[in-house]
Amino acid sequence: MSLSLFWFLPTHGDGHYLGTADGARPVDHGYLQQIAQAADRLGFGGVLIPTGRSCEDAWLVAASLIPVTQRLRFLVALRPGVISPTQAARQAATLDRLSHGRALFNLVTGGDPEELAGDGVFLDHRERYVASAEFTRVWRRVLAGETVDYEGRHVNVRGARLMFGPVQQPRPPLWFGGSSEEAQALAAEQVDVYLTWGEPPALVKEKIDRVRALAAAQGRQVRFGIRLHVIVRETTEEAWRAADRLIARVDDATIAKAQQAFARTDSVGQRRMAALHGGRRDKLEISPNLWAGVGLVRSGAGTALVGDGPTVAARMQEYAELGIDTFILSGYPHLEEAYRVSELLFPHLDVQVPDVPSPQVAQPHGEAVANDFVPGRAAAS
Repeated sequence: MSLSLFWFLPTHGDGHYLGTADGARPVDHGYLQQIAQAADRLGFGGVLIPTGRSCEDAWLVAASLIPVTQRLRFLVALRPGVISPTQAARQAATLDRLSHGRALFNLVTGGDPEELAGDGVFLDHRERYVASAEFTRVWRRVLAGETVDYEGRHVNVRGARLMFGPVQQPRPPLWFGGSSEEAQALAAEQVDVYLTWGEPPALVKEKIDRVRALAAAQGRQVRFGIRLHVIVRETTEEAWRAADRLIARVDDATIAKAQQAFARTDSVGQRRMAALHGGRRDKLEISPNLWAGVGLVRSGAGTALVGDGPTVAARMQEYAELGIDTFILSGYPHLEEAYRVSELLFPHLDVQVPDVPSPQVAQPHGEAVANDFVPGRAAAS
């Protein structure tokens, strides 16, 4: 099966070691442009841009990188509760048009109560998913060209619509990841690609089977993707040494502090990540070639595939056999590792390289009158 491989833009920081400023490097626009252009040239299908208060704004980063890339797609975050679904639909359509159809969108409900409170969101876990479902129903319909009236517990709109639609029809794809029952129900109802973090294959299979069954009950099909770090070298022994080196400068106090911070989240997925290693350094290979060391100090995706090219490719094929067709990969530092992955891993996989999109012909229109389209010229009498 042909696989779509994405890379990652480290807008929250990058370097040679985790959990320390040693070996860190400045992450400015020039550096992000280097990574994006490398991913574009090397054949990655797109880049995930993270979201949160520790990150540069994903939408602005994506917009700034459109002119300097050709085929790369940008997976940016939708944040229910932080923005209205109609405004988010306008932004999504604009980004899609400006990029000639290279925009993808990742629904992020959030899981850190402290960060959410800073954004004015005070809903508990269950209620956030109610709000996210309402947001997404309106967002999808507006982007598809409908005029929407909707009255929910958290979202209320009347006459919501777009004047200028997206390039991708009926709308750009919606991606989403979540491990709770509420998240999987939302995925089955509304999303196009369901994402999981890199758990052992047996656990990933359980999630895929559950979402697939929920979607089928609604007459829908969902695609699947996985978010993983990767440490690939010419030999497996060298790859394991690189994994050990990545956490060589993190001390136990830093691990304990990070794990304490992660524990305050109500994210089921984050709890599942933490349970894989239990905060211990001595049991980090949780499945063949699947290493949980990243999750000792990094929230979210906390596992890496470790090995030489053929070994990592074989592990990825195991996930592909479960139904996963998209892999969102990353490695430290992200510029150098993009090249390593391309040179050492790509030759052992059937990689789906996107075409360069053709520019879309824009239809002429005059200035809007009364906040609406200019009416057509009346026939002469």
